[in-house]
Parts: sequence; structure tokens; C-alpha cells
Amino acid sequence: MAKVPKTDIILYTSCTPNGQKASITLEELGIRYEVKNIEISKNVQKEEWFLKINPNGRIPAIVDRTPTPDGKAREKRIFESGALMLYLCQKYDPENKLNYPYDSDEYWEVVEWLVWMQSGLGPMQGQANHFYRYAPEKIEYGIKRYQTETKRLYQVLEERLAEQAKAAGKDGSWIVGDRMTIADIANFSWVNWAEWAGVDVKQFKTLSQWVDRINDRPAVKRGLDVPEPFMMKEKLKSKVSRRTRYNALADAGDRRARRSMQNIIVSGS
Repeated sequence: MAKVPKTDIILYTSCTPNGQKASITLEELGIRYEVKNIEISKNVQKEEWFLKINPNGRIPAIVDRTPTPDGKAREKRIFESGALMLYLCQKYDPENKLNYPYDSDEYWEVVEWLVWMQSGLGPMQGQANHFYRYAPEKIEYGIKRYQTETKRLYQVLEERLAEQAKAAGKDGSWIVGDRMTIADIANFSWVNWAEWAGVDVKQFKTLSQWVDRINDRPAVKRGLDVPEPFMMKEKLKSKVSRRTRYNALADAGDRRARRSMQNIIVSGS
């Protein structure tokens, strides 16, 4: 078994789908790295020092300070999550745990699905997030347009995974070949945030099972909690629970208790 070399990598990230792509990849490869939490709500990613790492002012990014094999000092920056994942596999995945040998058919399939995610699923679900969660006014056209496109892309993944399972003659399929690759990690990192975009992934049976299977991996659990615990799903469940209790009180006609619950829901406590 090939040994993963000792590494000196700094990961600049935040708790977002794109950030989780990087941290999950690092955890799955067992690479030693240091984390710098970039507070995007405070626009830290737009500060001059960070723009020297990523001129586009986005996370994630890494600075790899691992010496060369002959001991020479080096400092290599990598930005854009897709490029970052490919770099980590090329440099630190000698056994092809998360990819396939360069120039094999499977290698280029991984690249295809990685670029597909970067140019399609990520941007479209990102717009669904914006119109559903962050837009200063609710624009139904924007919400519907991008949620519908996100669902269409989910269906593409659903059909791909079902096709892979049929070809393999068993459940538990992956996007490419017989293993989880960076193509799976990249797509999972967005699909795992489906609820934030107002999309129910459970309507896609094979895709939903794939998400659950990836979520069960220990390295994925660790990667999701970088740079801070991943609480989105728990927070949404709590909010739904409070709303359910409020509606139950409303149905019972308990106005005083209902007003109390309404205050709790609004405050988010």
C-alpha cells in the first residue's frame, strides 16, 4: 500500500457546498491539513490578503507548502473547488482511491461529471438558494425557475445512478465505475443541501439512497464539519417542528399559546 506523503496544506473554507467538497476530499484521502475559517458573511474573502490566493474572492482555496520530493521549499495556491479536487488526487492519491489513472476512460468520465456539476448543478442550485432564501423580495418566477432546473439536474443524476446500478447488477452504484470518486463528492456536496434550496431529494429514490450512503462514511462526516459543525439539516428540522406545533395549536383554537409559539418561530429560539 502506497503511503500518503506528509503534507503542509492550508485550507481556506467556510461551511458551504463548495467548501465541503474540499474538506471531504482531504478527509477521504487522509491528508494532513490546517483549516482557516473564512467568514463570508463579513466579506473576509474580499480582503486583499485573500485575493492574492484567489483573485475571484471565493472559497475554497488551498495553499500547499509541502516540500518537493527533493526537499525544496514550495508554496502552491489552488483555487476553484474542481481544480482543487483534481490537484489533490493527482498529487496525493497514488492508489486512485478517489479517481482513476490519468487518461483512462474512467478518468475522463470523472472529469465530465465534475465539470457538469461545476457548470450546471452548482450554479443552478445556487440560484435556487438565492431566490428561495436570500432575495430581498420573494420572486415566484425566480424560485420556480431555479428549483425546476435543480430538479431536472437531479433527474439526470437519478438516471445515471440507476443506469450504473443496472450495469453492475447491484445497488449501491456510483457516478463512475466501481468506487466513490471526486465526481460523487462534488455532486453530493450540493445535493446534500437540497432542503436549503426548497427541493425534496426524497422524490428521487436512487439519488436519495446515494446521498444517504455517502453521508454514512466516517471521512464524509468529518469533512462536513469543517470548519464548523454542519447544522443546516438539524436547524431546518427544528424549524419545521416548531411550525408543526404552532399549526396544531392553531387548529385547537388556543390563541394565547399560538401567539407564544409564533414569537418563538419568528425569533428562531
